[in-house]
Amino acid sequence: QEQVVESGGGLVQSGGSLRLSCVASGRTFSSDTMGWYRQAPGKERKIVGVISWSGDSTWYVDSVKGRFTISRDNAKNTVYLQMDSLKPDDTAVYYCAAGLSAGNPPRPRSWGQGTQVTVSS
Repeated sequence: QEQVVESGGGLVQSGGSLRLSCVASGRTFSSDTMGWYRQAPGKERKIVGVISWSGDSTWYVDSVKGRFTISRDNAKNTVYLQMDSLKPDDTAVYYCAAGLSAGNPPRPRSWGQGTQVTVSS
């Protein structure tokens, strides 16, 4: 049974940094497109960024471009989300998604349980 588990969330001041990790298990994820999403209180879950199976290609939503970086280590079945220059608007539960399908919008095969990120002003 595949499982996706996020970690690394927490409370940080505006302008600070956090790195989230997503560890996948139960199957080989090295051929999967992986993604990060977030859901702010009272709002819909929205995509943050995507990384190709090889890690050579990434895409980010405009609001995080230049501040967030997605990377992966296929040997460890792990995907990372480095978040720099954090803003209060980045406060949300962050979710890792595995096996994103092609198309718009992409549809993940599985989700993690989420990790809370809170940015104080």
